[in-house]
Amino acid sequence: MDGIMIREMKVTDIPAIVAIEEQCFANPWTESAFYQEINENKMAIYLVATIKEEVIAYGGMWQVFDEGHITNIAVNPKNQGKQIGKILGKALIHKAREKGIKKMTLEVRRSNEVAQKLYTLLGFRIDGVRKHYYEDNKEDALIMWNTL
Repeated sequence: MDGIMIREMKVTDIPAIVAIEEQCFANPWTESAFYQEINENKMAIYLVATIKEEVIAYGGMWQVFDEGHITNIAVNPKNQGKQIGKILGKALIHKAREKGIKKMTLEVRRSNEVAQKLYTLLGFRIDGVRKHYYEDNKEDALIMWNTL
């Protein structure tokens, strides 16, 4: 998709990010959670995808020594199915490599086959299960890893 720019998330992006969160997740993160991530969490790395300055997606991870833990990747529903998640995922992996990260991990709902397919395309492999991980419905999470 033409015109997509990837950049680091700014505080001014938070309202758009929260709007995407609320459309994509059963338990969305709050504005204050994102504010804390950007301003106080020294491990946090967040990127946004924009088209003509409009935030259409975001993704984040925490760097813990030489590992990266993806916290979330979300694309505005009106822009889903256009490879934006893949572009953003590749940008997170590129950023991880720049920061010396050797392995990346994430949890994904067992039922979220679309996300699992994306992560598999990005090089992640299922390596375990967290039973009853999600608070809203006690769904299991699949643990995925990618060695960079």
